[in-house]
Amino acid sequence: MYSGGFYPFEKPEEYWAWWSRQIYYNRYDLPPNDLFHSLLELVKNKDYFVLTTNADHLFQLSGFDKKRLFYTQGDYGLWQCSRACHNRTYDNEESVRKMLAEQKDMKIPANLLPYCPVCGMPIAMNLRCDSYFVEDDGWHAAAERYEDFIREHKDAHILLLKLGVGYNTPAIIKYPFWKMTIENKNCTYVCINQGEAVCPEEIKNQSVCINDSISTVLSLLCRKI
Repeated sequence: MYSGGFYPFEKPEEYWAWWSRQIYYNRYDLPPNDLFHSLLELVKNKDYFVLTTNADHLFQLSGFDKKRLFYTQGDYGLWQCSRACHNRTYDNEESVRKMLAEQKDMKIPANLLPYCPVCGMPIAMNLRCDSYFVEDDGWHAAAERYEDFIREHKDAHILLLKLGVGYNTPAIIKYPFWKMTIENKNCTYVCINQGEAVCPEEIKNQSVCINDSISTVLSLLCRKI
């Protein structure tokens, strides 16, 4: 589904027929997720913060504190101007449900095509895929809370738990976590990533790398608390 977002659809009516389904099934029609509930069970009574490149809102839907979350790459539930003419995003649930209900032959009606209310350009997803990504007030507030959390725990005993995260966007979580571990001898770095559980030699003695599925490991941990 992720790769479909880059397909060169010939018409905007086709583009939004596909995207309305992508948004709906990845943002609004999400079943309960045992993996996220297991993770919440492990951290709910601790001083935690979640930094994520996910855009599906599952952390918040699973009960994580909104003020302890930072979605760095956007949100399937938000739209923005495709040319970022202003620094604001828009909830899309009502429009997406209409597109889903009224599409036919893999097209939505032309009257449902979304346009920027300020400049009239086509609307786009609020996902970091080009230089026009809008970092709105909510994004900056979450970024500041995350920076405050890191600053307050700079030299503290802290666990950096990396779940998944490959080399698609390593500069957001992977590399900063490695750097923080190197700079803080009280820090422990834990990586759970099937097929890619690695760490630099410099932090080997401070690290635990588990080559297994995230759901399996978290489920086992929950049974021991």
